[in-house]
Amino acid sequence: MPVIKIYMLEGRDLAKKKALVKNVTRAVCESLDVKPETVRIILSEMSRENYAAAGTLFCEKQPD
Repeated sequence: MPVIKIYMLEGRDLAKKKALVKNVTRAVCESLDVKPETVRIILSEMSRENYAAAGTLFCEKQPD
């Protein structure tokens, strides 16, 4: 049973998460030759104040 954990910044809507889960499940099934019902995905959303890169919190960065 593959378990996939995805870390991402919070703020994406339900439709985006559904598409992500569907596409990741498909890719895992094709890559590992497993059935979709065996794939588990954990979405872990982080706030911008709890994530940093290059010594800077994301809440301090300008939007792209």
